[in-house]
Amino acid sequence: MHTEDLGGKTLEHWNPEDVAAAMAQGAITLIDVRTPQEYMFEHIHGALLMPMAGFDPKFLPTAGERPLVLHCGSGVRSRKMAESYLAAGHSKIAHLDGGFGAWKTANKKYIGTNMATGAPREMGG
Repeated sequence: MHTEDLGGKTLEHWNPEDVAAAMAQGAITLIDVRTPQEYMFEHIHGALLMPMAGFDPKFLPTAGERPLVLHCGSGVRSRKMAESYLAAGHSKIAHLDGGFGAWKTANKKYIGTNMATGAPREMGG
């Protein structure tokens, strides 16, 4: 993980290993900002969906000590939404650097779609 200062506020860039380890410990709240269709086709198990089209920082869950980590397909949308969250008055947020593409490249487990049956199935790992 590395951090970036954005006008005195902190944007953390987490890699797939950081996110996977934190998810395994239940230590973060992962928010997927992709479309519902993208999420239905494949997603990280345990990620909550808040699509970019309806993203409003005031409706993000309060996680107490659990940091919020946003993710999208490539890291571009999640970074934009993280910046929106910081602009709304929050001081810190994280996103998955490289997005779901980096997650899959790192061979992390996710829920995909069995193309033969259309049913969800665990993939990766």
